[in-house]
Amino acid sequence: MAQPTALVIDDEPDICKLLEITLNKMAIQTVSAHNLNQAKEIIKSKPLDLCLTDMRLPDGDGLDLVAFIQENYPNLPIAVITAHGNMETAIRALKFGAFDFISKPIDLNNLRNIISIALKMNDPVGHPIEHIVGQAPVVEQMRQKIAKLARSQAPIYISGASGTGKELVAKIIHQSGPRYDQPFIPVNCGAISQELMESEFFGHLKGSFTGATQDKLGFFQAANKGTLFLDEVADLPLSMQVKLLRAIQEKAIRPIGSTKEIPVDVRILCATHKDLHGLVQQNLFRQDLFYRLNVIELQVPTLKERLTDIPLLTQFIIAKIAKANNKPIPTLQEEALTALMLYPFPGNIRELENILERAFTLSTGNTISAQDLQLPNPIEPHFSEPAKEKLPLDDYLLNVEKQTILDALTKTQGNKTKAAKLLGVSFRTLRYRLKKIGLDNDNS
Repeated sequence: MAQPTALVIDDEPDICKLLEITLNKMAIQTVSAHNLNQAKEIIKSKPLDLCLTDMRLPDGDGLDLVAFIQENYPNLPIAVITAHGNMETAIRALKFGAFDFISKPIDLNNLRNIISIALKMNDPVGHPIEHIVGQAPVVEQMRQKIAKLARSQAPIYISGASGTGKELVAKIIHQSGPRYDQPFIPVNCGAISQELMESEFFGHLKGSFTGATQDKLGFFQAANKGTLFLDEVADLPLSMQVKLLRAIQEKAIRPIGSTKEIPVDVRILCATHKDLHGLVQQNLFRQDLFYRLNVIELQVPTLKERLTDIPLLTQFIIAKIAKANNKPIPTLQEEALTALMLYPFPGNIRELENILERAFTLSTGNTISAQDLQLPNPIEPHFSEPAKEKLPLDDYLLNVEKQTILDALTKTQGNKTKAAKLLGVSFRTLRYRLKKIGLDNDNS
């Protein structure tokens, strides 16, 4: 395996030397540049595995180099070196596409962690990654964004309604990134009592309080080298928000009862179904913590925004339920699928899972009917563009069915066998439905 090469950019010889020595001890070759133009010429002229740059350079800004690399060499990880406490600059660099930042004075342990992660950025994917079921345009856009965010160490705020799958998104970001072989620790911030919160996050030493009969590791230590996912982060009390901010900024925690801080290396992902922006304006969530957590925001779409995925999601969920119950996969009647397509799903994918779980239990034989779904009535249409005029129900359902089938045929480039599979019906059933709605124009 070829020895990796790193480019070090700094106009201070002492900093350059320190970085070179540290990298050489990690069996990494180094090449140095002292300004922006020199750095760009080196990047153009030879293959590199890593780039470390100071923010202040004689002929420009470190952000200029980050932008240049993002545009021309997106697979080259670049970390920026910032002045101590200059979090605003660090966050700007992360937003520009830097994979991480290092504060001066340089902590060598932190530097080594960052370098190790950077060198894993382009590892081939040889491990299982969970996936998001669906082909809707909003889902494809989210997949592309996840792939990009997985290459960064920037904190990410995953926003979206309850039941949209925010934890799954966080897990995929972790699995797709260089920390994939380290722990992924999900934490429901709303499920921890305030009295135990500090102990749960930072741990405690034996005897530090009544009931502390042994040492306990907190979430930060459990997630060390990996990812800490803070779900429902809006539920954290203000007193805990202060302590969390300090732990994130200092990359260190102090267990209850301890006199010394313990360094931790975690990537922070967080989520909430609440309006975090609004809570900041109401002084219910600290602005400085929000600023630190919301370096990049990723919105998870609702089920209403991805209606065409309902057949695929239904097929996937039913298969999963059948496997868990060690039973054959039941068939979903067409009327049942139509009912699902018309239902507004205020609870999103989680509600769809619950409805199908119940229907699976209630169904007889090996078929799920519309009655088995037990959907609330009346079923309200939930399309982004309201109908221009009120249609009779039969005509309305026919239009819905026609659009659903057309979407499936578009996705499969007219292949009816694949379209039938996508819709979760037999080829014969699809042919019958096509004939009924006047779309069966050949004998294929």
